[in-house]
Amino acid sequence: MFVAWRELRFARGRFLLIGAVVALITLLVGFLSGLTGGLASQNISSVLHLPGDRLVLQQPENSDPSFATSSLDEDTVTAWEQADGVESVTPVGVVQSRASSSGTDDPTGVALYGLPQDAPGTGSNSLFELTPDSDSEVGLSSGAADDLGVEVGDTISITGNDFTVATIGEDLWYSHTPVLVMTPDAWSEASKLVGGTGEATVLAVTGDADWEVVGSETDTVAETPLASLTALEAFQSEIGSLGLMIVMLFGISALVVGAFFTVWTMQRAGDIAVLKALGATTGSLVRDSLGQALIVLAVGIGVGLAAVVGLGALAGQALPFVVSPLTTLAPAVVMAVLGLAGAAFALRSVTKADPLTALGSNR
Repeated sequence: MFVAWRELRFARGRFLLIGAVVALITLLVGFLSGLTGGLASQNISSVLHLPGDRLVLQQPENSDPSFATSSLDEDTVTAWEQADGVESVTPVGVVQSRASSSGTDDPTGVALYGLPQDAPGTGSNSLFELTPDSDSEVGLSSGAADDLGVEVGDTISITGNDFTVATIGEDLWYSHTPVLVMTPDAWSEASKLVGGTGEATVLAVTGDADWEVVGSETDTVAETPLASLTALEAFQSEIGSLGLMIVMLFGISALVVGAFFTVWTMQRAGDIAVLKALGATTGSLVRDSLGQALIVLAVGIGVGLAAVVGLGALAGQALPFVVSPLTTLAPAVVMAVLGLAGAAFALRSVTKADPLTALGSNR
């Protein structure tokens, strides 16, 4: 690393420039990752709290399953309850509506959940903890309570009916609307008033059944909770678009670092030839070059990561932004690996360099 350190001190401007570019790309990737995580949370956080090994949705004849259109009648629920290998079935209703209170001037968009009391496997489930005791009560996520400007004991209006706020819990979302939980009977009535069927939207099923067979018999599809997220209309396109931009930025980072070190290595071909003529091995020169690239990447990524954490904390006050190891450290590691891969690509001139040719003995 002696030569590498000497070059870093001698050509500070060049290395500061590439370090600044790496920091900027890290900042862009980190912000996109944090925004993607925040948007995903506001889309699916409540769905991920549904209990069970599989989530069952209606299978339309000519389209894919969707939470927005799924409707499961009593016969379908009974068929799943009686299927071999099924241990428990929890019917869950989901519909989007609006709620209002005296604390707000305009109605607020909310996601109405209809959840039964004492459902199996929901002892410490933050979604089911919002389930009220009576049809005249509702449980609110913290986001819904903030938007409506209410506290426990206040009254809100949903589809023309008044309800008392019984509990306020964790910040849960469904398709970018905050969650509000009702009893199954109250939810069924509200669903009919907003144009729904009043029947369960999804079944949370626990057990080890033959999922495909039971699904084909009941015109339903049973997917794992993660796989069922594609049934949320906006999730796949939203996350797919942002994910594609992140992947493209990763590719750009590898290209930029690789191009920089390719040009830099070509410019110091004479120095490499002298070192080889003096007995330096190819392995030592490769380690020297990769170490140099690692230093530049570490400094650039470190600065960019610090900016993501600092600015992300501020952005989280106005945007759905998540600062976590998955949105900060994971992209940083990927960028470091891709950057080293790009730098390794530039080492062909090091490994194939002929000292005599590089020194001009052919002239």
